[in-house]
Amino acid sequence: MSANLSSSPKTRTTVAAKKLPSSKKKKKKRASALVTLFFYTMSVLMAFGMVFSLWFFLTESGTNLRYLMADTLISTQHRHWAAYLIGNDELEKRVNRYWAQFDTYTEVKDQHLVQVSTPVNATPKVEEKKPLIQIEPIEGKNFKGKLLIVNDPKKLRIAVPGKVGKGEKVSSMVKRLGAVAGVNAGGFVDPEWMGNGFQPTGLVMSGGKIFYNDGGMNTPNHIVGIDKEGRMIAGKYKPSELLQMGVQEAVTFAPRFIVNGVGQIKNQADGWGIAPRTCMAQKEDGTIMFAIIDGRQPGHSIGATLFDIQNIFLEHGAITAANLDGGSSTVLVHDNQIINKPASEYGERYLPTAWLVFDHPESADIRNIWQGLDPSKIDPSKW
Repeated sequence: MSANLSSSPKTRTTVAAKKLPSSKKKKKKRASALVTLFFYTMSVLMAFGMVFSLWFFLTESGTNLRYLMADTLISTQHRHWAAYLIGNDELEKRVNRYWAQFDTYTEVKDQHLVQVSTPVNATPKVEEKKPLIQIEPIEGKNFKGKLLIVNDPKKLRIAVPGKVGKGEKVSSMVKRLGAVAGVNAGGFVDPEWMGNGFQPTGLVMSGGKIFYNDGGMNTPNHIVGIDKEGRMIAGKYKPSELLQMGVQEAVTFAPRFIVNGVGQIKNQADGWGIAPRTCMAQKEDGTIMFAIIDGRQPGHSIGATLFDIQNIFLEHGAITAANLDGGSSTVLVHDNQIINKPASEYGERYLPTAWLVFDHPESADIRNIWQGLDPSKIDPSKW
């Protein structure tokens, strides 16, 4: 019995010693397999990267995608990133080309096809009274949004912030002024895309008066506005001309892209990239339409080109259409609720102007917040 006990540990030690080399071999094989897999994966990725780079930079389809991506970046706070795709020189050329193109669009003469008022000798048609506004969903291949329809263009006013020194959220303007609905309007000075939203770019008119003008009375600006008859005015005008034309409400932005019922943007490549959008249009009977497109939200809506918006407006009978500020500014408010999905990760932006719809626009208490201020002394970065 003692002999059996003394021999048992030796037997176990011998067995363990025989198993040890086998375990090491398995570990070495696993390590070798992992290294092989790593280098294989890297080789495949490098090969794919080389093929993708050749396609992206040397083929027509790849170049089209590259420029579309660059155009999309140009319309964001990361415009400088576009230089990595097309180079600094090409970036500058492309931005300049767009502005030259926008100026070209303004050269098409407006034939005044919109008829808001009933002619004196005409017999008015008996029609069912339309609601002040209607909101419809719109969508395309990569985007979703809303179409705000305002059946009486004279119910629109340009609203501005209530306090000096900082812009105001559209939702706040709607609530403060008792509006039915509102969308963002003109552009503004936005240093490092972190501006306070108080300083507009170009010109602002409300109630037939010039509230803000950063140029002279004879300095042309890209304008989106409405005259006293309710006709939409879009194009490049001097402030002195706008007063003579009886323009009541106006902001600066570009481009005008539908004139006399004809789209000016010929294809997607000229659509100024994919982005959240706010655009305005008018039908022949005077009805105003705003397209509010969400963007920069994969799974919901990436955004739209101006060519996309142009097609939507033409399908709805637009005679005139123009672009408004978009991107993270794009917002639609109705009944004191934001009903789209703004792109800004920080929430609704503070802005200098908004298009608001009123039941009684003549009683809206909209005051000139910039009266007496020198535009050159406004600090748009100070909060």
